[in-house]
Amino acid sequence: MPLWDFQGSTMLTSQYVRLTPDERSREGSIWNRVPCFLKDWELHVHFKVHGVGKKNLHGDGLALWYTRERLVPGPVFGSKDNFHGLAIFLDTYPNDEATERVFPYISAMVNNGSLSYDHSKDGRWTELAGCTADLRNRNHDTFLAVRYSRGRLTVMTDMEDKNEWKNCIDIAGVRLPTGYFFGASAGTGDLSDNHDIISMKLFQLMVEHPPEDENIDWTKIEPSVSLLKSPKDNVDDPTGNFRSGPLTGWKVFLLLLCALLGIIVCAVVGAVVFQKRQERNKRFY
Repeated sequence: MPLWDFQGSTMLTSQYVRLTPDERSREGSIWNRVPCFLKDWELHVHFKVHGVGKKNLHGDGLALWYTRERLVPGPVFGSKDNFHGLAIFLDTYPNDEATERVFPYISAMVNNGSLSYDHSKDGRWTELAGCTADLRNRNHDTFLAVRYSRGRLTVMTDMEDKNEWKNCIDIAGVRLPTGYFFGASAGTGDLSDNHDIISMKLFQLMVEHPPEDENIDWTKIEPSVSLLKSPKDNVDDPTGNFRSGPLTGWKVFLLLLCALLGIIVCAVVGAVVFQKRQERNKRFY
């Protein structure tokens, strides 16, 4: 297959690339040999995840990559941890028993090499955003689109055989360099699935950039995200979105203190008003 390298358990056929068979403890990946120098792009992936395992008895999932490193095996769905770039995880098994997420679950992570993906928490601490997607054992084609344009990352799915995209992730403030590589990987552990890539198509987006962007060396940009708050400040929501974290002891104390002060202020104001009225009534007798 020209322009592509593969490793591990990956098997090539005329119809698809199977990253892992439905067998335990397998890892496989496929990587493009040509770095991407597009500043604005959209990746369409036609894939299939299927197997004989019943609910929560299958795994682990697959990942799509836009990273500096390529063909480096590792513990993150068959590829390297502490990577540089972007990863989109299609996680089919909940390792965290306390999670409220509904699996399969799609999430995004941007890394500058300093972050580690925590499998035991399904990557919750480093997740930027995510959504639930019923992507396994479908009787029709399943697609995922990743768009990066002017610092905005958008992930969309087509899992319902409707030939239309459904929004999953939309994040502004994402900075990704050019010159990285696209790839896909998958891994199985004690549980397994077939993870198949049927096609990966990259499109250039024609987008206008401000004049000052012409002076930027896009190959030297460090992967980063400008967030209003850290992902660690969030907890799971069954819908796949984030909500605010639980109230800590200090937060509860401050809320109670504010409520108590409010009651005292209201009581004092009420007493003063009542006294003024009493004095005014006495003048009329």
